[in-house]
Amino acid sequence: MARKQKTPRWLEAARRRGPGVPEGARTDWLTRALGRAGVLPRAEAEQAIRDGRVELDGRVEKDLFAPVRPESRVRLDGVERTLTARVWALMFHKPAGPVVHGSDPEGVGTVFERLRAVLPPELAGFEWYAVGRLDRDTTGLLLFSNDEQFVRHATAPETHLPKRYVARVEGLPTEQVLGRLRMGLELEDGTTRLAGAALREPDVVVLTLTEGRHHQVKRMLEAVGHPVLTLHREAVGEVVLDVPEGTFRPLTDAEVAEGLGFSGAAWD
Repeated sequence: MARKQKTPRWLEAARRRGPGVPEGARTDWLTRALGRAGVLPRAEAEQAIRDGRVELDGRVEKDLFAPVRPESRVRLDGVERTLTARVWALMFHKPAGPVVHGSDPEGVGTVFERLRAVLPPELAGFEWYAVGRLDRDTTGLLLFSNDEQFVRHATAPETHLPKRYVARVEGLPTEQVLGRLRMGLELEDGTTRLAGAALREPDVVVLTLTEGRHHQVKRMLEAVGHPVLTLHREAVGEVVLDVPEGTFRPLTDAEVAEGLGFSGAAWD
């Protein structure tokens, strides 16, 4: 029996826009609006709405996808809450083990759980989106944001945002091997883009990529005969990881605008 596909949340919200919302109007849906503004993260927001604790424009609203406009008034437990908030971007130093998914069937945990464990109260109410992925055993820089526009910018193939990885490998790569990595390799999903490749130690390769294919670093180094033993991401764009493992810090406006090239209206 074929498994029923779950309707994407954005599509569900679009289906419920209703006749009172003109096509193209600037709206959000209630659950996401609460998470973006730091009122409640998504799971808690959904439960609060189901429990009748949320009012939208003067009435209790139990539709998770009810459209919210800029002028809408929202109350949580009788207290009016603003749904306007700045865009946040966070740098997190991912340890080996947790996965970049909503749940972990192996029980090690997720990066979202690790991040929430170290967030201060003023950031705990946001819904955080991971910017791209890192494998379970890969450590290093993982960005998070409360704004999906920022996430789309940072992960879009056309952005060509460079990402720098440090890989300890089997064997001792030669300059000829580095040259092959720089010029592009033929993988099963096509030829890789030009890349930066250098040695930091005799068995440590620094690769800088401007694309994000599945397991790309591992597949490239496997293809040239030097399988990866450990992998660490130390930079995205011009933002370089500078916090201890398992900790975070907010990015500055300059890091977002200049280091990551994001100048979306939401950030302003």
